[in-house]
Amino acid sequence: MMTINERRDESESFKKSKVIGIIGLGDMGLLYARRFSEAGWKVIGCDREELYEELVSKYKEEKFGLKRNGHLVSRESDYIIYSVEAENIDKIVATYGPSSKYGAIVGGQTSCKAPEIEAFEKHLPSDTQIISLHSLHGPKVNTTGQPLVVIRHRSTDESLRFVKSLVSCLNSKLVELTAKEHDRITADTQAVTHAAFLSMGVAWRTCNQYPWKTPKWIGGIENAKINISLRIYSNKWHVYAGLAITNPSAHDQVIQYSKSTTELFTLMIQGKKDELNQRLQKVKKFLFHHINDHNLLLDDSVLEKFSLNKTPPEGKQPNSHLSLLAIADSWYNLGIVPYDHIICSTPLFRIFLGVTEYVFCTPGLLEESIEVAATDSTFRQDDLHFTIASETWAKIIKFGNFQLYREEFNKTQAFFQPMLQEANAIGNEMIKTILERVKERETWEEAKQK
Repeated sequence: MMTINERRDESESFKKSKVIGIIGLGDMGLLYARRFSEAGWKVIGCDREELYEELVSKYKEEKFGLKRNGHLVSRESDYIIYSVEAENIDKIVATYGPSSKYGAIVGGQTSCKAPEIEAFEKHLPSDTQIISLHSLHGPKVNTTGQPLVVIRHRSTDESLRFVKSLVSCLNSKLVELTAKEHDRITADTQAVTHAAFLSMGVAWRTCNQYPWKTPKWIGGIENAKINISLRIYSNKWHVYAGLAITNPSAHDQVIQYSKSTTELFTLMIQGKKDELNQRLQKVKKFLFHHINDHNLLLDDSVLEKFSLNKTPPEGKQPNSHLSLLAIADSWYNLGIVPYDHIICSTPLFRIFLGVTEYVFCTPGLLEESIEVAATDSTFRQDDLHFTIASETWAKIIKFGNFQLYREEFNKTQAFFQPMLQEANAIGNEMIKTILERVKERETWEEAKQK
């Protein structure tokens, strides 16, 4: 086992001798290029060849270098990171993979690792090593303390130490998984929740209403729902399409979410309050039996801070919260306990979990939602549009249609464009608060076990 001094010396040796190559300078590729080069590593990168001259001018003040194409990056780099869309990973690795430097380590940043690893095995020279990464957060989130998955598919121990030394500048929480484990966990923690808030955005668009301007959507839990949905739509469509379409585990979950939504909505419009209550109480017992109202991730005092509406809400309006009830119902039917994967959760997932937990565990709120769902028609039209939207997303994902996914996403993104920047700023503050709550809960759990 290496001493601290030996490890430090080795890390400095890596930094002096190794070249980091990044193929794809989108949001996450650029984040890595900047952070690694600012930490003293030699970094070179490229994007589409036709953008080369533009990027040279755009990034002339940056510490990383630019190459015209992936062949040039691959020939020179000791660790090559493909930061490209999941839809295109096979094609791009097929193009540049054979140019990899002898003995180089190759990895990727896609959100689904099965097709990424398959592309590497198919197109890379046999002398290359494979260590992939996945930062479980977006490019605008502070990397400190966020989960960073490291997937050692084939490599020497020294190469793994090199990669860990490189990413240490991100100050992220390293989680070592296999590709299969990664895909299962990311599906468990993201597929259903993304489907919920994508559907929410489409429902608001098809109803032609900006929720922050509509009294029934203002205040409390509604603030969180709006901010989450808009935060998703402020990103690029392929971030979510890659996970949903290329990950087989995600297919089952999105389909189950649509099924849960439809079944719950059917019980609502049939006025079957008792049946609805029995079903959701089972869900609550399965998922949230360990939670009480004293250690919720979110509460009213937190939720009221994060509003896109500058007018204080005039009292909370009861809501069926179909979207959130269906998330929990899906987890129950799939046998997923979301807390099992909190170590690999994204900031957005923690908010998803927080708002769902809030509805189920705030005293009286679940019962109020069930009462409203079965007896009050105020949100009935919204819930109908939401049910249709969830079914639309399920079909798009089931048939693996990237084009339809992009069209549906971009139409909704354009609808919400006026508020996306502000929603992102508020979302960042909400994430910061949630992370503080997560740390408090972890400390409380550790103290309880002692």
